[in-house]
Amino acid sequence: MNGKESNAGRHGGVRETRRSHVTIRTVVWGENIHERVNEVVRSIYPDGMHTTIAAALNADDAITASTATLQEPEHGLTEARLKETDVLVWWGHKDHGAVADEVVERVARRVWEGMGLIVLHSGHFSKPFKRLMGTPCALKWREAGERERIWTVNPGHPIAAGIPENFVLENEEMYGEFFSVPEPLETVFISWFAGGEVFRSGLTWRRGAGNIFYFRPGHETYPTYHDETVQKVIQNAVRWAYNPQPAFAGIHEAPNVPVDKALEPIAERGPRLHKAGEEGYR
Repeated sequence: MNGKESNAGRHGGVRETRRSHVTIRTVVWGENIHERVNEVVRSIYPDGMHTTIAAALNADDAITASTATLQEPEHGLTEARLKETDVLVWWGHKDHGAVADEVVERVARRVWEGMGLIVLHSGHFSKPFKRLMGTPCALKWREAGERERIWTVNPGHPIAAGIPENFVLENEEMYGEFFSVPEPLETVFISWFAGGEVFRSGLTWRRGAGNIFYFRPGHETYPTYHDETVQKVIQNAVRWAYNPQPAFAGIHEAPNVPVDKALEPIAERGPRLHKAGEEGYR
């Protein structure tokens, strides 16, 4: 052995060649509807929520963030662009259904291959998030501009680095339990609202080789994404979600291994439907 890891990697499937890079290539995807049609939202985010979030991420030397929106061809998420994306940040609300199914599958495939995904606020109902969770992702909600106190319940987690024990957003939309998502790997934050509800507001999962983080705050009529602590959480989340390994393209493969290619000598002992090396059913 020459000490260099082969492209087959540790998983035994095809992996793309490791690249040398300095920063985490991040795309902030925004639906970009409210900012264009609602005066209140436009006054808070004149250049769009996606632009505000990307600017906050670009303040971190480890991250290079660009934006994409629903209105762009292929929603700004072409095969080529996603291939060059390490972490995707997603905010959607008014028109989840307008996201093309082929783009949803494209995003899901890249997450399985190792791209990180950060889903914000009302993105819980987005097509990519529901596709990857496999559940309704439903919850209680109320628009009353009430106080939200966010508790850091996993202070040793990388996403919580530099985040206080708790912090307050004076005006936010309420989200309440039950949140119908799969049991998370980790709960990083829990929110309490002035009306009495609580919500698991910072959750992680792993799908294939990809890390996923859901972060609750971010109602469009409040300046949540201008809050420095919220920005810090999203910066931390991008760093955490980044997978430095080459894309695990082989995760999609389901090879039929012929008898004569088995690792140990074996004899065929029963009937079969497929010829040696023939593709199986999908």
